[in-house]
Amino acid sequence: MLPFLIDIKPEYLVIISSSLVIILSFIFNFISRKTNIPSVLLLMLLGVGIQYLYPEIKTNRLLANALVIVGKIGLILIVLEAALDLKLKKDKIKLITKSFLMALFGLLGSAAVVGFILQYFLDTTFFLAFVYAVPLSIMSSAIIIPSVSALSPMKKEFMIYESTFSDILGIILFQFLISPNEFYSTGHLVLSVSANIVTTIVVAILFGYLAVWGIQKLTSHVKLFLIIAVLMLVYSIGSVFHLSSLIIVLFFGLILNNTNIFFAGFLKDSINPNKIKEIFNEFYVVTLESAFVLRTFFFVIFGLSISLISLFDYHVALLSILIISALYAIRLIFLKIILFKQSIVPELFIAPRGLITILLFYTIPAQYHLKGFNEGVLLYTILLSSLIMTISLIIGKNKNIKEVIHDYDELQQNIECSLEDGHLDVLDKSTNPKQP
Repeated sequence: MLPFLIDIKPEYLVIISSSLVIILSFIFNFISRKTNIPSVLLLMLLGVGIQYLYPEIKTNRLLANALVIVGKIGLILIVLEAALDLKLKKDKIKLITKSFLMALFGLLGSAAVVGFILQYFLDTTFFLAFVYAVPLSIMSSAIIIPSVSALSPMKKEFMIYESTFSDILGIILFQFLISPNEFYSTGHLVLSVSANIVTTIVVAILFGYLAVWGIQKLTSHVKLFLIIAVLMLVYSIGSVFHLSSLIIVLFFGLILNNTNIFFAGFLKDSINPNKIKEIFNEFYVVTLESAFVLRTFFFVIFGLSISLISLFDYHVALLSILIISALYAIRLIFLKIILFKQSIVPELFIAPRGLITILLFYTIPAQYHLKGFNEGVLLYTILLSSLIMTISLIIGKNKNIKEVIHDYDELQQNIECSLEDGHLDVLDKSTNPKQP
């Protein structure tokens, strides 16, 4: 431990440390906007740095429990934040459908291929390998959502929808795999999964309508964290009954952000649009700030818990590279099929693994533990996928800048040519097609 920290009382040390972590996270966000380096990578590096300055903290038994608790709460807020950003319109149905299909087939295809790779290298059953493959196949909305702000609106919305669906579908599949249910036949399996999803959607719709209607009835000035507390309560109760509770969170956010669609017809008079808009604006800020804090501490805690020694293992590196290659190969295939004749760059490379992957790995039951699996594979997958995304975003950003400079130079040349020819109309049809 650092010498100058010895005489500080523990309570002040916690306050000072927590405050510095949040301040540094804010700085990392600023760096991320300027460089496209995901802030979560910097937060993980911060955790690693703290680990080496204060080695005793890694042996703390509360660390793993804190990681799971902070991760689950952070997940709720991150999905809620994404839902509050999504406006539903008829012209977006195609986009939403494509993003859902991409998330579904990308998850299943990736999990199957990675499962075969793990089965071959670790000499285990396909089922155990598949349990480990599912977390590795889930995209991280916690990394993607704050990283795609510079993309075009359509690409940004596609990535937000896809990553959110990937989180939800991945958790549904993972919970199904580790649940104690015994299925007598394929029909019984399909029926059980379908019943679970339908039940969750019904609960989500009912809760969403009741919650949004009830919000406007609250007269107390202290109500925003009450809403979040109720959401967390419903999420937890739903998880206890093996429901896919993230769907409940997603529906609540969508209904609150799209009351003009969900409260139409005879339901229109049941809400006050001005009151809902005021609450939405305040609630959005609280959710955004809370998600930022939870995301910050989750990745710092993860950085505190990881061991970099495993990164120097040749076999771990080889297995990780094979898994990463398989993930992007599957993504390329399905993007080509689903986004037919559309540009798939940079979407192809925006597929980082993060919060959900870590969270699910830490909640794998003991009876499903895979002998021979090195946690370095998890770390490699997160770091490499985030690095690939970073490079693609930086290249994309530089390409956009070059296009702007090219357009400006072309415009300047047209102006000079027009002035030399004595024309008053300096914009020709090549630079402005709408010009008559």
